[in-house]
Amino acid sequence: MANVITRSIPNTITSCNLFCGCIAVYTGFQSNYEMALLFIILGAVFDFFDGMSARLLHVSSAIGKELDSLADDITFGLAPSAIVFSLFHEVHTPAFLEPIAGILPYTAFLISVFSALRLAKFNIDERQTSSFIGMPTPANALFWGSLVLGSHSFLITEQFNALYLLILVIIMSLLLVAEIPMFSLKFKDLSWGHNKISYIFLLVSIPLLIIFQLSGPAAVIVWYIILSLLTRKKS
Repeated sequence: MANVITRSIPNTITSCNLFCGCIAVYTGFQSNYEMALLFIILGAVFDFFDGMSARLLHVSSAIGKELDSLADDITFGLAPSAIVFSLFHEVHTPAFLEPIAGILPYTAFLISVFSALRLAKFNIDERQTSSFIGMPTPANALFWGSLVLGSHSFLITEQFNALYLLILVIIMSLLLVAEIPMFSLKFKDLSWGHNKISYIFLLVSIPLLIIFQLSGPAAVIVWYIILSLLTRKKS
């Protein structure tokens, strides 16, 4: 009985991630960006602990790996798509885009598609054991949730419009599957030499979070992308 319970713990945690993702999707479609971001963050917490628990309990399984990817595509793929879909209905649409204004919101689901591709690629790519190739899906989801919540008042002005949003969707979607090495925050020890990039990332991230507040996580993700590009030959 104890073994059955132990084996079920990681998948239960993964299911909690999926549950949070479903709520994030619903609240995203309702333009409740605060709750959508909250449940994306909660999903990310569960996503962190499901893998850790599987390793600690030595109960990793094939079904757990598949369930994890399915949950991640909902929480970190469909949920940000729902947020962006709602935002498309609020942003200013330039006159030349008016003929396709009704279609533009559906481009938000490119995020879901490329997130699924990213997750499938991660599952079979043996290069991504200690770092990443392409942007992790949780980072992308946090970027969108934080950006839309923290900068909403600016995003719905005429200074920003649907074309800019479409370009941003395409860029962030392509980054998910791009052959760009991106560092992870896994510390082997606490030395500066082995973890220089991670320490630099964290030191700059703190003031970004303070300065940009609710948009801080989005700014941190941009910083993460820039630093990964600058250090890609060393990663």
